[in-house]
Amino acid sequence: MAPGVVKALQEKIFRNGDDSSRSETQGRDPGLTIHIPGKPPTPTKSGHPRKSSRSILEAVPPDVSAPEKSYRQQVSQLLGSAYRGTEKYRLEQDEKRERHWKRWGPYLSDRQWATVREDYSHDGNAWSHFPHEHARSRAYRWGEDGIGGISDNHQRLCFSLALWNEKDPILKERLFGVTGHQGNHGEDVKELYYYLDSAPTHSYMKFLYKYPQRRYPYEELVNENLHRDRNVAEYEILDSDAFDDDRYWDVYMEYAKEADDPNSIYVRITAYNRGPEPSTLHVIPHLWFRNTWSWPKEKPPMPSLSKSSTVGGLQYIKAKHPSMEKYYMYCLPSPSPVDKLGNFIGNEDAGIQPDLLFTENDTNFERLYGAQNPTSYVKDAFHDHIIPSHRGTADEKRPNSGGNEESASETFVNPDHRGTKSAAHYVFRDVPGGGGCAVVRMKLTPLSPPNLPNLEDEGLFDETIDERREETNEFYDSFLLGHINDDFRQIMRQAFGGMLWTKQYYHFVQKDWIEGDPAQPPPPPDRKHIRNMDWKHMYIDDILSMPDKWEYPFFAAWDTAFHCIPLAVVDPVFAKKQLDLLTREWYMKPDGQIPAYEWNFSDVNPPVHAWATFRVFKIERKLTGKEDLAFLERVFQKLLLNFTWWVNRKDSGGNNVFEGGFLGLDNIGVFNRSEPLPTGGRLRQADGTAWMAFYCLNMLNIALELAKHNPVYEDIASKFFEHFIFIADAMTFKSGDDTFSLWNEEDGMYYDAIQFGPGDSMQLPVRSLVGLIPLYATLVLEPAVINRFPGFKKRMEWFLDNRPEVSARNMANMKVPGKGERRLLALAGRERLIRILEKMLDEKEFLGQYGIRSLSKLHKERPWGMDVHGQRYEVAYWPGDSHSGMFGGNSNWRGPIWLAVNFLLIESLQRFYQYYGDDLQVECPTGSGVFMNLVEVAEEIQHRIIHIFGRDIEGKRATNGGNPKLDGDPHFRDYLWFYEFFHADTGKGLGASHQTGWSGLVAYHILQSGLTCRLPKTPRTPRSLVHHYFDETIDSMSEYGDDTHSLYSAMSAMDLNSLGDISPEAL
Repeated sequence: MAPGVVKALQEKIFRNGDDSSRSETQGRDPGLTIHIPGKPPTPTKSGHPRKSSRSILEAVPPDVSAPEKSYRQQVSQLLGSAYRGTEKYRLEQDEKRERHWKRWGPYLSDRQWATVREDYSHDGNAWSHFPHEHARSRAYRWGEDGIGGISDNHQRLCFSLALWNEKDPILKERLFGVTGHQGNHGEDVKELYYYLDSAPTHSYMKFLYKYPQRRYPYEELVNENLHRDRNVAEYEILDSDAFDDDRYWDVYMEYAKEADDPNSIYVRITAYNRGPEPSTLHVIPHLWFRNTWSWPKEKPPMPSLSKSSTVGGLQYIKAKHPSMEKYYMYCLPSPSPVDKLGNFIGNEDAGIQPDLLFTENDTNFERLYGAQNPTSYVKDAFHDHIIPSHRGTADEKRPNSGGNEESASETFVNPDHRGTKSAAHYVFRDVPGGGGCAVVRMKLTPLSPPNLPNLEDEGLFDETIDERREETNEFYDSFLLGHINDDFRQIMRQAFGGMLWTKQYYHFVQKDWIEGDPAQPPPPPDRKHIRNMDWKHMYIDDILSMPDKWEYPFFAAWDTAFHCIPLAVVDPVFAKKQLDLLTREWYMKPDGQIPAYEWNFSDVNPPVHAWATFRVFKIERKLTGKEDLAFLERVFQKLLLNFTWWVNRKDSGGNNVFEGGFLGLDNIGVFNRSEPLPTGGRLRQADGTAWMAFYCLNMLNIALELAKHNPVYEDIASKFFEHFIFIADAMTFKSGDDTFSLWNEEDGMYYDAIQFGPGDSMQLPVRSLVGLIPLYATLVLEPAVINRFPGFKKRMEWFLDNRPEVSARNMANMKVPGKGERRLLALAGRERLIRILEKMLDEKEFLGQYGIRSLSKLHKERPWGMDVHGQRYEVAYWPGDSHSGMFGGNSNWRGPIWLAVNFLLIESLQRFYQYYGDDLQVECPTGSGVFMNLVEVAEEIQHRIIHIFGRDIEGKRATNGGNPKLDGDPHFRDYLWFYEFFHADTGKGLGASHQTGWSGLVAYHILQSGLTCRLPKTPRTPRSLVHHYFDETIDSMSEYGDDTHSLYSAMSAMDLNSLGDISPEAL
């Protein structure tokens, strides 16, 4: 290799050079830029682009005299001034159904084992019924899992990574973690992996898995966590010696679709030896069909995988499925590994050929149950074939082995090279340490060999991946307004990437699940009474956004609502689909209840669906100018049913006081709010009633939007206005002849209360989110809106004039106009708002360095509780993991910071500002002497949340919890996990480690206020220096005709993509 080539390669691999080819991506492409050794691309003849299944660019006449243009240049030429980016063009094609760009995506689960859907036990113990130990040998019924994998949108054909380090007792083909029973804080994945990047159409994706070279410590992780109690931290894999001396592999997976063909996918797997010595790695990508044939009484037509090769000897796997077109997985020979200087190890021209393996995706009954296998080749065959120690007694039983290891090995896989599960086995011997590199290239496509003349051109292969990455850079850059520092850009990019990676194919048919399958033994009779018996109508076969594909590989209704806010920025069509699905008749019960999550579909999550629906509608309108009224109206109609369900089922006394149960806040209360009170009596929930007031105002807001196009909705808006007034009044409730309030005048907070009987009630003085959630119920009405709808205006004024005893109590005074003559509908009037904010912005109570705590720090020294029948019930400040087993113990609402509820608080402050403007200034932090208006307070909280993830002046991230490897190691420090919640005092990430779901909201905060965000642990910018920014962006020129400013009117048309506008029209 020439010295210049070596130097260029080294610079690209290790990011330590001035490579001009990287100038366009510097600071934007998360993590290191993957560039591996290979031959330069073979020049193609001008005017003759690479073969695609069909081309949509035929309208652009080829210029045979000019060099071949990139796809991006071709699309730009085609669209002219309408060009908004290549990835946005693909999104438009997908929406118009010109191209099915989302047919293939990251739809495999990270964990299918130990899920409720796979549980057929008599006692509902999903963790024990299908453990990790069974996963490699037992066919799944309802879905598939893998490492960094993809599938089609009905999960018929699947692809994922498997590895072996010659030390492990099993192949690493799925992610490991402790179960809910094994973890001292519930279930927890014990792997190091990162979702680094994804375009919304998945035309480009990047994933990183860190694989130890030592034996993976499966038993150690389980035993150590089992023996720890809830008062100590979880035992993680970095606490073991698995990664000591950097003896591990960085394995990157990249996927890139053909420029104009969504069904053709390039796969590049690049492995770096980070250890100090040479090491051997087996890379074993799997291609298989989901098992759909073991369950019906009559076996359906079978799919098949088989081996073939081109005329030139290139091996490939041919995939046939009754309901899919034929696919080919081409397994290119790999070049020899290189050292960190780019020198090839061994013969540079001698490629490493994969060994193609085949078996069936069927259960190994012999290994699991000692029964006879119905097929000769079973799901775990590759483990037995590759790892002699895995065979155990199975080797002795294998016929015709003759005790010979080689011949025994051959019998585990199908010698005819066909089956329903396949793998390409690449072995890279003695890859040099310190950054030595090995690479695998594969291509999945419906195109047969004669249609792929350049298939083995490694340079062209890598060029395609680089083009897709550049198009993804272009897409994300289009959302940035002004200069946001590179670290914040990477956080935003990885957050969006993680949200897009966390899509999953979710299949569930309640009838089949309850009754069992005809070809399988019937489930235990008691099983049908354990959970989800009443959801007979459910039939799910969709791609859904998951909270965390390992810890929570199932949809959760209120999580989904928050996911859709950042998702709407990058792919509003997908976000709308998620919200629409949960209200469709095959999800929503006929009585209007929305399913919560698979452990108990009948549980109750906070009613945030209406809020999310309208926010997604408005985000799409803001970013694209499109108003999808059909979506808004369709979901609104179904939410009318859901609202009625809430009123009929959760307002048991008909007093507009709602008893929602735990409402997603798990252990926040003194008592388990999903169970009867040990004290007797009835719990009057301040947050339950506030959530319904919030729901009511969002329904009112949607009705007014729809009324612009259909006057029928004006009457519905009036109805929700009146309902809000009555719900607000219920914050003070009757108990016999006495009146009790959920508001405590002395403390200046809302509290839950127990009503024991007539005249006998008591408040529970716990300062928690329960007392802050009433701030969510806030809506500002423009005068032009009120004047546009005379019927609504007349009814509103009549109610205010004739029912003052209701309309003037427990809510803001609607008769007093605010900034710009706006009117305020809110549970908290000015005085109560100020008193609540005194506590919320007090750093000794709710305001943490990284956001708003879920429980006041006051309760660290002053826990509150009561003794009931000899048992102590108490709430104390726990800033980190939970100390109790309530709701599994894997989440904690007694102190930590949760991004979802912070997001709603931030939006509430922004809405309050719309009404009060600069006339209302509060001290922030309390006692600091610094006064801010409410939008500046909102921005301050946003910045504190961004600081959870941002690198401070010492190079540390709060979310890493002070781990020096995560903060300082060059192969870790640029990558992030988006945890479920965060330590209230330190910002350390806790709970599910890949919950990009609602923690991905940080991307939205960066887009909205990252421009003015200081670095963590640096002094705040004087408010006067940024005040002009808010002057230009807060007040909006309303479509109804008032003359205030908007971001869009104050700036250029290219800034339409900014999310900085927080006007009533935008919020």
